[in-house]
Amino acid sequence: ADPAGKAGLAEVTYETLLEGAGERDALQLDEAFADLGTSPFVSVSADGAMIGTQVLTRNLDAATALLADVVLRPQFRQESFERRKQQQLADLALQVGNPRFLANETFVEEAFGRDHPYGRLGSGTPASVETLTLDDARAFWRRHAGPKAAAFIATGDITLEQATALARRHFGAWKGRAQPAKRPEAPATGARRHVTYVPKAGLNQTVIVVGRPAIPSGHPDEHALELASTVFGGFFGSRLNMNLREEKGFTYGARAYVDGRRGVGPLVATSSVRADVTGPALQEFFAEMRGLEAEPITEAELEAAREGVIRSLPGSFETVGGLAGAAANLFWKDRPLDHYEKRIEGYRNADLEQVRAVATKYFAPDRMQVVLVGDPEVIRTQVEPLGLGELRARDPLQPAVAR
Repeated sequence: ADPAGKAGLAEVTYETLLEGAGERDALQLDEAFADLGTSPFVSVSADGAMIGTQVLTRNLDAATALLADVVLRPQFRQESFERRKQQQLADLALQVGNPRFLANETFVEEAFGRDHPYGRLGSGTPASVETLTLDDARAFWRRHAGPKAAAFIATGDITLEQATALARRHFGAWKGRAQPAKRPEAPATGARRHVTYVPKAGLNQTVIVVGRPAIPSGHPDEHALELASTVFGGFFGSRLNMNLREEKGFTYGARAYVDGRRGVGPLVATSSVRADVTGPALQEFFAEMRGLEAEPITEAELEAAREGVIRSLPGSFETVGGLAGAAANLFWKDRPLDHYEKRIEGYRNADLEQVRAVATKYFAPDRMQVVLVGDPEVIRTQVEPLGLGELRARDPLQPAVAR
């Protein structure tokens, strides 16, 4: 939802909400929550954001009243906004030296395009955050905050009737023009034409990110592709990790995952490898992808992945906070309330033929974008001969240019 050139606005806006609400300034608001033995939190992700708190049941009504103040009556003072903006800039100043951050920033733009909602990180960049104003934050909140675009989530020792009464009491007067978010359009995909690298001279490791836009949440291929990506790189015994870590000793670990979102989300394989094996390691990424067709996933691999994925699901519901996050994801991605039951059924029903088919379809090597962060001389000498496409050096804050 960040406007063009304003990446980071959602995050700064939500953080500013905690800087004062109703008749309380930031300190008084913090003290009011502290008196209830809790503190508020905000979280901003690709498909939505939340503001909430975790509190003892006996303090639920008072805590909800404070949250209602934050949501319905935010102060949005200039000095508070500037404080949050400067904190975001300070955090980014640390991140822009982090090769992993640079790789992620570059990859999302290469895979989705700078103009796509998923083509930029929610944190923004120093350049985009520097342009943000208090008027931007106020306009963002007016545009995107309202009862038709929000869900009230309560998890714990509470009934539906109690939660409904709580929501009506504290949020019943909420007005706003915001409408439910639309699904982002599917990005254009095509064959890879170039390899993008971010030059960091003298770096002892090279960050490799290989991936593409894949599927939205709820896609018919979702469960089979999650199982295929698990076999490929989703756990310690996966093909990619066993190759790069155990057999070659190129890295401490490699992984792959698919992130089905409200719109088409990414399929990613990534690792940080020793700089001196940048080229050979990248070759192994593509060798393992081709291997999904040459040496199809076996029944034993599928069953190991299926068991691991299903057994990991209960961990999402071990705490009331985990339950709230799971419920928020249902709302953000517009999934039915029985989604988690159907998800287990989907994993159980995905057969070997389906998993093999989606593995070769989505891991097609020529469709995978490649982003590297590392020593430019190492990358030029080791990667250019692989014939994966024209090398393009770029600053992740600037448009790509030919080498």
